[in-house]
Amino acid sequence: MPRPAKGPRLYLVPARRDAAGRTTRAARWVIRDGAKMHPTGCSEGDVAGAHQALADYLRTAHRPTRSQRGLDEISLADVISIYAVDHVAHHPDKARIAKRLDRVLAWWGGKTLAQVTGATCRAYVASRPSPGGARRDLQDLSAAIGHHHREGYHRELVKVALPKKGEARERWLSRSEVARLVWTAWRAREGDRPGADGKHAKAGNTTTGRHTMRHLARFVLLAYSTASRPGAALTASWEAAAGRSYLDLDRGVFYRLREGAQQTNKRQPPVRLPPSILAHLRRWRRMASEARAEAERAGLPTEGGHYVVEWRGEPVARVKVGFANAVALAGLGEGVSPHTLRHSAVTHLMQQGVPTWEVAGFSGMGEAVLRRHYAHHHPDHMGEAVAAMSGRQKRYRLA
Repeated sequence: MPRPAKGPRLYLVPARRDAAGRTTRAARWVIRDGAKMHPTGCSEGDVAGAHQALADYLRTAHRPTRSQRGLDEISLADVISIYAVDHVAHHPDKARIAKRLDRVLAWWGGKTLAQVTGATCRAYVASRPSPGGARRDLQDLSAAIGHHHREGYHRELVKVALPKKGEARERWLSRSEVARLVWTAWRAREGDRPGADGKHAKAGNTTTGRHTMRHLARFVLLAYSTASRPGAALTASWEAAAGRSYLDLDRGVFYRLREGAQQTNKRQPPVRLPPSILAHLRRWRRMASEARAEAERAGLPTEGGHYVVEWRGEPVARVKVGFANAVALAGLGEGVSPHTLRHSAVTHLMQQGVPTWEVAGFSGMGEAVLRRHYAHHHPDHMGEAVAAMSGRQKRYRLA
């Protein structure tokens, strides 16, 4: 009985030596796919590069087999490739998912479905910098295996062992801390850095240097005031267009879902703009229009001025690094990320006693998720139980 064919995998070609024992060709990594060998250009020590070359090969050159076979005959490269073609290619967040699948392919691509065990899953977790990132990657692997099973390409049940889910982040900013972050970003200039005690300090004479974080101040105000995800705030535009979320300043509505994007489980419904941020947005739009008109009169290029958050006339795709610098300058400590703004806004709404269904609609969050993570902030949380226990204690005293 012929042995089942293995999927594409890395193979180390040993070094070649002459009769005198001198190395004439160093050991190198190749991709072995059946009887064929494909060079990776990676030496023996470049293991990470070899894994990346395998991931690239599996994504572009390898053609998956779509037929029912035994688990030890089904390459995980086929499983992941089929999932990428059938599902990921049509997903609105396909770029980010594809990046995660590249990591999964680099480690799992040369293995078969039969090798998905608790031990191999734990080995993958150990190979990644953080359990949280490894858990997300393994969730993608599990989804790919589930899709393969639903398509009827294998019958047996294959379970992916996930690491324990991390604790929910409790860090949220007070209103005064949000204000401090806004003012820090608005005033920051070239050369500013946090002092030894975490307070704002300056490097040399920078009072006349250019401002470097004002786009972050806009981001903080919009994301916090609308309890929106960072991506919605970064794509917010004065004009409705493909790939942009739209600010209708005449009606005071923020359409958070990017035009042309599909709705996912991370819902982004339209939200009414609070008067405070609406006033800022109208002023910023007027400033952008005036700047474009002035550039036209001077015969200069009129690039930029289309998004709320721009840097040198270009939209900003990520604020992770700049936001971390602003947090450090403001002395807000550890555990503050762009998502903390949304977390803080929802927390403040709950603390003010806003009904949960209304907070859920404003933030685009499921009410069940809201109750699970934020109910303890609401003044009415367990109110009836507390009142009942208080009444029982009174009866005990009277007795």
